[in-house]
Parts: sequence; structure tokens; C-alpha cells
Amino acid sequence: MVLAAGGTGGHIYPAIATAQELRQRGYHPVLLGQRGGMEERIAADSRLEFVGVSAGKFARTRPDPRELWRAARGFWEARRYLAGTRPVCVVGYGGFASLPGVMSGQSLGIPTVLHEQNARLGLTQRLALRRAHTVATAYPEVKGLPTGRGTLVGMPVREERMERADALRELGLQDGPLTIYVTGGSQGSQALNDAVPSVLRHLFGDEGLWHSGSVQVMHSTGLRWVREVSGRVHGIEWYKTSGFVNAVAAWSAADLAITRAGTGTLAEAAFHGVPLIMVPLPTSAENHQFYNARSVEEGGAGRLVEQKDLHQNLGRVVHECLDHDTRNAMRARAAARSPQGAAQLLADAVEQALRGRARKHRSSPAGS
Repeated sequence: MVLAAGGTGGHIYPAIATAQELRQRGYHPVLLGQRGGMEERIAADSRLEFVGVSAGKFARTRPDPRELWRAARGFWEARRYLAGTRPVCVVGYGGFASLPGVMSGQSLGIPTVLHEQNARLGLTQRLALRRAHTVATAYPEVKGLPTGRGTLVGMPVREERMERADALRELGLQDGPLTIYVTGGSQGSQALNDAVPSVLRHLFGDEGLWHSGSVQVMHSTGLRWVREVSGRVHGIEWYKTSGFVNAVAAWSAADLAITRAGTGTLAEAAFHGVPLIMVPLPTSAENHQFYNARSVEEGGAGRLVEQKDLHQNLGRVVHECLDHDTRNAMRARAAARSPQGAAQLLADAVEQALRGRARKHRSSPAGS
């Protein structure tokens, strides 16, 4: 079973979660993505076989013709691999790193299943839609998806939790203080990296409203920004930084999180029951992160702070969320949104597509 994914954690981690479920069902899952991309490292960490190919990335504002060449080369590399192994299915998770696997699979007549994570069908999924056997979705309604084409499964997450004490120990944190997890996703967020340290230092520093000993911060900066952010908080014992953290440990330890509002992040927070302060990426397609965050806020599981208001409003919102009763109510609402079981439902959809193809094959007059 080939899972085509890459580019960002929001595409990769649902594939990892599905792979774990498929493995339990007796399949041999293989992750196919961009050679040298973060998916290669994550696959190794997850002990998942990885096949790397070239992948193009198309910028809508300033397209680079060289990316077309990379995409074409990736298609033929993926096709050569798939032709040699003949997997029973290719599952595509969106993003340009998934396109070579999905399109080459379709060219070979291998059944394909798409998983759409957002409320609007992505470009790569639109390109593969016509020949896809099934489209599994994370939202009940997906703009751009014809009525009746979608099967709601939710957002697969790694359904793993750690004991809080073990998680804190792995992260180098103390057991006792309220723990705030800051993350801009797998690649980090420059806006959060710029604003959050200064806001939290002002709130929890020696002259802040809260004593710093009662709070600790785990800030996942993204690998390219870790040195810069670490320099800003140098000497502050309660503010830890890392380019990349074990997300299962971080979510298991967190009492509150400051994040972007991608579907994957929101799903992981809900699975772990962590209240959120969400700062949507303003350049997200169709501003979908804003609407994601607003839905969570309306459900009582988090608070929305727009990026343009970060310095002005973040401290006030954090302070409000430190109230024990407020945070407990948000935690309960977050847990009620848990996507637990989504990986199983996606695996069910894949197997149903395979059974449907087998029935069609048996019923055809020529047997093919």
C-alpha cells in the first residue's frame, strides 16, 4: 500500500497514522514522497519504508518552469517504482510531493484514494479527482468536490499519548508548572517566533502579572529559526526552544498551546484535549485557517488571535486562558472534538474501494 505524501507535517502525519492502521491490518505500507524532504526523516523515525522521488512545487504568483521538469521527472521515477512493485492501492494526501505517486498510479490503473484535509479541495487533489476511486474528507462539506463524491472520515492523527510525567521528562521540563506549547507546525512560523517570546517574557517575567516559576514554555521554532529564537530567550530557564520536538510528548505535556490553525494541528490538539490560542496563517488558501480557527473558537475549545493583532492582543488572551476554570472548560470542549478513529475510517474507505474494484473486475464480461 503506497501512501503519497510530503511537504508539510499536515500532509505527512495523517499518512503516518494511516500507515500504522494499515500495518495492523496486514498490509505493507510504503511512504512515497520528495527525496530529501522532511517526509524522509519522519518515515525513518516511524520505521516506515520510504521511496523518494523528485517533486515540483508550483508558486501561483511566480511560477518557475524548472519545477515542471522536476515534477515530470518525479512522475517517471514514481511510475517506474509502482510498475515494479504493483501495490494494491495508492493513497494521496495532497501537496505537490504527493502528485507523482498519485498520477503515476492512475496512469498504471492502480486504484487511488485521496484524502482531502481542508474544507476546500486542493489543487493537486483536483488534478487527480476524475480518476480517483474514493475521496475521503476531514470536513462534512468540501468546496470544489462534487456532491456525493466525498466520504467523511475525519483527520487521521497519531493516536498515541504519553504519561504526562514521561512527556515532561523527555522534553526536559519540570513537573508542576503550567506548560505552554508553542508551535507553528512542522516548519515553524516566523510570525509566532517573532512575537510570542517577547509577549510571554513581558507576561511572565520578573515584572509580569504571573510569577515565572508557575509557568514553563516549550517552543518548537522550526529548524531554520531555532538559533535566532534561542538567542532571544537566552538565560530564561522557564522558556525552552527546539527546532523540532516529539509532538506526541509536547501535546501530552501541554496545558495550553499557541499555534497556527491548520487542520492537522487542530486535530492533534483535539485528540489530546489541549485548549488552543490560534493564530491563523493569513496567506492560507481561501483564508481557510481563519475559518478553521473560528470554528474551534465557536465550539469553545480555543481562542482566535489574528496575526495583525499578535503583539496587541496575545498577552491578554493568554492571561485569560490561564484561569483554571476557563481552561478546564476549553479542555472538555477540545476533547469533544477528538478525531479518534479517523485513521481506522480512512483504512476502511481504502479497503471498500478495493472491494468495489474487485467486484467490478469479477462482473466484467472479459474479466478485466
